[in-house]
Amino acid sequence: MNALPAVLRALDSVILGKSDALRLALSCLMARGHLLIEDVPGVGKTTLAHALAQVLGLGWQRVQFTSDLLPADILGVSVFDRAAQRFEFRPGPVFTQLLLADEVNRASPRTQSALLEAMEERQVSVDGVTHVLPEPFFVVATQNPHEQLGTYALPESQLDRFLMRIELGYPDARHERQLLGEEDRRVVLERTAAVLDAAGLMTLQRQAAAVHVAPLVLDYVQALVAASRQRPDIRLGLSPRAAQGLVRAARAWALLDGRDAVIPDDVQAVWYAVALHRLELRQPVEDGRKARDALLRAMLESVPVPR
Repeated sequence: MNALPAVLRALDSVILGKSDALRLALSCLMARGHLLIEDVPGVGKTTLAHALAQVLGLGWQRVQFTSDLLPADILGVSVFDRAAQRFEFRPGPVFTQLLLADEVNRASPRTQSALLEAMEERQVSVDGVTHVLPEPFFVVATQNPHEQLGTYALPESQLDRFLMRIELGYPDARHERQLLGEEDRRVVLERTAAVLDAAGLMTLQRQAAAVHVAPLVLDYVQALVAASRQRPDIRLGLSPRAAQGLVRAARAWALLDGRDAVIPDDVQAVWYAVALHRLELRQPVEDGRKARDALLRAMLESVPVPR
């Protein structure tokens, strides 16, 4: 656990002024979850994914999602070996520890769905043969806002497999001035040394999974999830997978704070990142993100906090 402050400092030296987003991203990986980063182009989404791989000492591959990308371009393909007279599987870029799915919503729904088995089962099936992915395995996907041209909305089944969705947003004036006056962030990233390795990260994952969650806190999680399913203005509330993810994320957040037990504040800290992308409104509105944010805030205010 002593490595965590060093990890956050290293990330903060690359992604300036976004400490909350960095803590959420690190919590997501510590909870063995996949991360979706949604924002406008040019705010550092891809750089954050690269920084996570670099600082955590993970092998990584980047796939640029485009409209003509095929599932085989991600998963791999079986090629006939004439000499051996048999098919040989050539693994695709998904066989890595951290897969950066860049602009994931620019690919067709068929290609997006190719990631479902990998994200849920940490394996892929090609031509009836199952291939296990490396450990640890994460998908860090970036996507542009849906209103931009050439994007496809991710289906609910795909969204539900991302433990968290975060935004970076524009930097404040002080950090933007720092960006303008310093070297390119890619140069800074190249000089950034790994603080952990895969084994160290997996140790943190085991420690996070062991963080205690009292029954009262589980009651609180259940009440929040139930509130998302009971509102008449929400068509699709939080799934049992989302509830489990909320607990895992709260455990990781508690570990980041140096505690061995989850408190309600931990649940609230990860609530928006875990829940926002999973809600589906019954009626479309002009600003769906703002409407969902207001609903989540209302749920936090209406559900009693255990003492």
